Amino acid sequence: MGLVLAQDRVIHACNLPFARMVGRTREALVGQSFRVLYSSDQEFRTIRDVGLAALTETGIYSDERMMRHPENGAFWVRFHARTQTPETPLSSVVMSFAPLSRAEDSRLTPRERDVVAGLERGETSKEMARRLGLSPRTVEDVRARLLKKYAVRNAAGLIRRLAGPGL
Repeated sequence: MGLVLAQDRVIHACNLPFARMVGRTREALVGQSFRVLYSSDQEFRTIRDVGLAALTETGIYSDERMMRHPENGAFWVRFHARTQTPETPLSSVVMSFAPLSRAEDSRLTPRERDVVAGLERGETSKEMARRLGLSPRTVEDVRARLLKKYAVRNAAGLIRRLAGPGL
């Protein structure tokens, strides 16, 4: 399980499993903004608000999200955050990242994960359907259910909602 202590979205400590998970050394991560783990400034800004209300209200937030390893690609983790300061939730946060296996129980079904992975790669519904041996309509139905489930308007919003480490 990967563990991180962050202050104002800067990594102040992390364990070796987290560093390996994201394809970096501990030394390269400590002192860095979480921005180094995102593909764009927009993604970094957007993910900040995910879970912020829960951290403010209860001090705890958890979800399942995609992370990216520079060589091995995207993978799923169960993410937990606990703030030490609910009044300013991002000023001191302890986070855990537990990799999920395909067989593990999660909020996404295996089919939903397949579709999200295709969206992450930029595949069209037809391309995903070919790869998965499904009809394009089935892929579109799964995608529509995911958009509704996560209350987002499009695939980019879904990926932002599910992707990225930390807050």
